Amino acid sequence: VQLVESGGGLVQAGESLRLSCEYSGRAETTYVIGWFRQAPGKEREYVAAVDWNGIITEYADSVRGRFIISKNNAKNVVLLQMNGLETEDTAVYYCGALAGGTWRIAANYDTWGQGTQVTVST
Repeated sequence: VQLVESGGGLVQAGESLRLSCEYSGRAETTYVIGWFRQAPGKEREYVAAVDWNGIITEYADSVRGRFIISKNNAKNVVLLQMNGLETEDTAVYYCGALAGGTWRIAANYDTWGQGTQVTVST
């Protein structure tokens, strides 16, 4: 599966952004699609994930209640709606495809997109 992220940018604290992860590839394999982020000098951090059917979602504690992940199978896209952005949310955001394993562990993911930069200013 191939993944392409888009939608990053520069916003002020309290504002919103919506990231997109377009996926394409092997239809016979079902994947969990997860969002992670990585700030300079830090490890890649789990943000949220959604199952292949778009029904089951899971969030990191740091974003629960502010971010919403959704999946549109007709359009082959996973969205991450980010509301109430904080300066601590500044990072490169990556989407990844997971064939099996714990959703929150980056090493379990089989492939990644190129990332999109999100910068939140005060």
